[in-house]
Amino acid sequence: MALSTGKYGKYDPQSPTKDRITDIGPRHFWEFFPPIIQRNYGKWLYHEVLEPGVLVHVSETGEKVYTVRCGSPRLMSVEYVREICDIADKYCDGYVRFTTRNNIEFMVDSLEKVQALKQELESRKFYSGSYKFPVGGTGACISNVVHTQGYIHCHTPATDASSLVKAVMDELFDYFKSMVLPAKVRVAVACCLNMCGAVHCSDIALLGIHRKPPIIDHEVIDQVCELPLVIASCPLGAISPDKTPEGKRTLKIKVERCMFCGNCYTMCPALPIADKTGDGVAILVGGKLSNRVSEPKFSKVVVAYLPNNFPRYPEVVQTVKKIVEVYAQDARKHERLGDWIERIGWERFFEKTGIPFTEHLIDDYRLAYDTYRTSTQFKFTEAAWEVSRAAGGIE
Repeated sequence: MALSTGKYGKYDPQSPTKDRITDIGPRHFWEFFPPIIQRNYGKWLYHEVLEPGVLVHVSETGEKVYTVRCGSPRLMSVEYVREICDIADKYCDGYVRFTTRNNIEFMVDSLEKVQALKQELESRKFYSGSYKFPVGGTGACISNVVHTQGYIHCHTPATDASSLVKAVMDELFDYFKSMVLPAKVRVAVACCLNMCGAVHCSDIALLGIHRKPPIIDHEVIDQVCELPLVIASCPLGAISPDKTPEGKRTLKIKVERCMFCGNCYTMCPALPIADKTGDGVAILVGGKLSNRVSEPKFSKVVVAYLPNNFPRYPEVVQTVKKIVEVYAQDARKHERLGDWIERIGWERFFEKTGIPFTEHLIDDYRLAYDTYRTSTQFKFTEAAWEVSRAAGGIE
């Protein structure tokens, strides 16, 4: 293997600390801009979506840059990454970028290159026949699903993100390839409550949930875990010290306080929380980050639990598909899913989608009374006052 001869000097394996510069950090973003982006930085006038998956940005200098967007599986093999690099080398002078929703964007400077690039992307398929680089994900569509690691990497998942996303997008693929929805729909998947996916602020969110507390392995917990650290890791103080009948140090869990987050298992492998019958998927809707039309919103639970029926998750897929289809038929143009629900009312949403409303959807968090009223758009209705009076609240 050749020695590094970069700008920070040659690496000498015999003296690895010689001339070493620490805390270099990432390279400057300017190095990764295509020349046309560098020439027009800060000069863009507007952009348009020419067709599903194709955008054009127009500069005040008259130059145009065309972007072809395609979906990706997020978890990529080395071979797949090499294909991306080969395409970028062939059409984009080696430049490529990823969006925050794991879309791949290839940027070119002419419409002729756009057509050739699209043809190349659409022609590349997996052995099974599915697209490697499906073009789409722009405008009023369902863009690529942002999701978490799932079973392949994470230690606390309640579902498998990758296979769930595959099953859902197989049904919704036509909405990725077209722009027929009233507005964009962002879908997210997080495989546990720690939510390293954007399920708290997406139009439709799928959240893996645990429904049973961790199982304590009393035989080894004192040997493999720092018990004070485990106790401190619980956000609700449900874990406390205990002893086995033999006098060994261990822990106990106050089940009624446990919220099944799995944070203790992160600290201690002797507290496994995964359970075949207890784990499943909750569905949330109505979240968004945009300030357009209305304020940003958190997603709200509409289905408290659906089973993990691997590998195609039929219950989850059909529920998501029903929500999207009803929204597509009933919402106004440019109306996000959460704005549509608030216009027609949550009662009508449950009626139209056929989703049963259960007691599990009522927010009984002890600070919920305050969080409901943090928006200036909250309206106190007579029905709300009746509920308050019945509960012995404010007169």
